[in-house]
Amino acid sequence: MKVLCGIGGSDDSIRALERTVERAAVANDDLTVAVVENPDSSIAPDEIVERAEAALADAGIDAEVRRVEGDPGSRLVEIAETESFDEIVLGGGHTSPMGKITIGPIAEFVLLNAKTSVTLVR
Repeated sequence: MKVLCGIGGSDDSIRALERTVERAAVANDDLTVAVVENPDSSIAPDEIVERAEAALADAGIDAEVRRVEGDPGSRLVEIAETESFDEIVLGGGHTSPMGKITIGPIAEFVLLNAKTSVTLVR
């Protein structure tokens, strides 16, 4: 399966990266990690790239890590469609004290606009 994992530095996106890398190692997925700009993240994009490359190296996976400029949601949807990805994996979804799941703006945009299957990792 051809998988696009979008990460922006949030705890959820790092968890999504870890789970996606674990799955790719077992399922032999063709994985691409897209590091997007997330204004809510305190981690610099270069550090996120280093974390992604380290996770891939630890798992022994040869995958592409690329920086993606522009609006994160629309760029992830565009990449998935133009490059024929089978799935987009994102971190997202927090449960409020009332039990309602809230989704960040990037994940919401991707969920509402992608024609590709989307998996949210919480």
